[in-house]
Amino acid sequence: MLITADSLGRQDLIINKLKSAKHKIMLFPSIQTFIESDAARGICIAPIDSGVYLKSLDLHIWDEGCLFGQRVTRNQKVKRYKANPEDIISNLTDLHLDSPIVHIDHGVGRYRGLKMMDYDGEAEYLEIEYLGGDKLFVPVSSLHLVSRYSGASEENAPWHKLGSEVWKKAKQKAAKKVKDVAAELLSLYAQREAAGGQAMQVDADDFQLFCDGFPFDETEDQQNAINAVIKDMQSPAHMDRVICGDVGFGKTEIALRAAFIAANEGKQVVLLVPTTLLAQQHYDNFVDRFVAFPIKVELLSRFVSGKDTKAALAACENGQADIVIGTHKLIQKGIKFKSLGLVIIDEEHRFGVKQKDRLKQLKTDVDFLTLTATPIPRTLNSALSGLRDLSIIATPPKARLTVKTQVMEWQSNIINEACTREIQRGGQVYFLHNEVQTIEQMAESIQKINPSARVRVAHGQMNEKELQSVMVDFYKQRFNILVCTTIIESGIDVPSANTIIINRADKLGLAQLHQLRGRVGRSHHKAFAYMIIPSWKAISKDAKKRLEAIESLEDLGAGFTLATHDMEIRGSGELLGEEQSGQIQSIGFSLYCDMLERAVTA
Repeated sequence: MLITADSLGRQDLIINKLKSAKHKIMLFPSIQTFIESDAARGICIAPIDSGVYLKSLDLHIWDEGCLFGQRVTRNQKVKRYKANPEDIISNLTDLHLDSPIVHIDHGVGRYRGLKMMDYDGEAEYLEIEYLGGDKLFVPVSSLHLVSRYSGASEENAPWHKLGSEVWKKAKQKAAKKVKDVAAELLSLYAQREAAGGQAMQVDADDFQLFCDGFPFDETEDQQNAINAVIKDMQSPAHMDRVICGDVGFGKTEIALRAAFIAANEGKQVVLLVPTTLLAQQHYDNFVDRFVAFPIKVELLSRFVSGKDTKAALAACENGQADIVIGTHKLIQKGIKFKSLGLVIIDEEHRFGVKQKDRLKQLKTDVDFLTLTATPIPRTLNSALSGLRDLSIIATPPKARLTVKTQVMEWQSNIINEACTREIQRGGQVYFLHNEVQTIEQMAESIQKINPSARVRVAHGQMNEKELQSVMVDFYKQRFNILVCTTIIESGIDVPSANTIIINRADKLGLAQLHQLRGRVGRSHHKAFAYMIIPSWKAISKDAKKRLEAIESLEDLGAGFTLATHDMEIRGSGELLGEEQSGQIQSIGFSLYCDMLERAVTA
């Protein structure tokens, strides 16, 4: 008898289950090697969809379905995009003249180009200039000693003197901190493994029925992430997976499916979000998707009345609440759950230190799924291989179009045209003005430019109930133009809003601009983003670079290509904690990742 598994992970799972049932089985690299052996029982990886009996060999071959019942797969066609997630993320290696560069033995200098030199035969050398004018020529054969520096803006990058002790000390300090991080990660990993857990079973029919409620085709990345989550949840070890994907690329659907698997198994699910507005939208989405199933969804936020909050807390404690959605209040020590099995976190980096510490305590007891739109560089992912599992969604949904982006000076006629075009096709407009003191005057100006439009204002200093009311009215299309601050950055999805105008775009960071642009273009309509600046001459050199980058990279998934210094630091903070940012800044991101990988595997 031969058992076939779909993958290495599934093979390990089957072997462990057989071991626990006191059954021994031999491992084979292929079906052929098993046939050629004298073994009575074996297991190998092979793409077989159903059990088969080979009469001529008197051999039974069992696939996973024979062991576990119907497998959880979706034979739905997925749209194949050319973009490879790893290729997109690996676009971090561009070097240009005068950019900071790190030599592992000599520190951070400035790249001065490639030169042909005749030294024991003509060869190409990379030229690095250090502080004081000293130069180092690195043969192309030794390029493994050199890496692009990222960790701070180019203007703020260190510049070391050749032969000084500064670099040696920076490396020693970083190495010590890296060991601390590796020890903490390994300790957490060991605790999770030792604590064990309960492998969740997936009812294939129920799960398929729930999946059918998703009105779109999954992208290939999305399907891979879903399969990885299912595998994690079926494993006895606790899940700790990060789903990393651009805004609007379908991370919520993965959370919905994970929540369904847990709730269907009788486990309670917590979904933590950074804002009350987002909590409300997730709640509406979850209620809508779970309406046909006996699964109760509760909301805990400042917008919920005291009476309803009390009832929801009681439901958490007695187990009547299957899925609870809310802000950080959900993980306060006073809140009790009867059978918590899964915690889903949306944008973990937006939570405070206390909340993160509380989350760390929970991690050894339950499955964890983190959703983030912050790009996490591939180098960091490989350094943490096996400690924090990462799934990347870098391909856009099938029908989603790119956002046409234009940087321009203030022109009332173009603003009027942009708003009028959007309103006439039944859409809505975000007008972003990030100064609360002058936002009302700006709203009046926009009203004058667009006299027939209905204009309202939203910002973080408003009364919470009033703010919620404005956002709900915008979502329900009761007015056309929302003049707002960056409060919408991780706000609710409004599919009918397909034009965004950002005033003083030069004052915002690259990551923020990309995140804000992601607020539009969430339907099948072509979306537009206008970045308004005082003039090209009046803005800083850095701002010019940011705006040129955002304008040129209209492609969906560009969040990963835009993974420059700022984003790499944010991505690192997401996985390692913010206190590591200083070490990355002092020695550069690539070297930090190398050190971390060595410390983890040591």
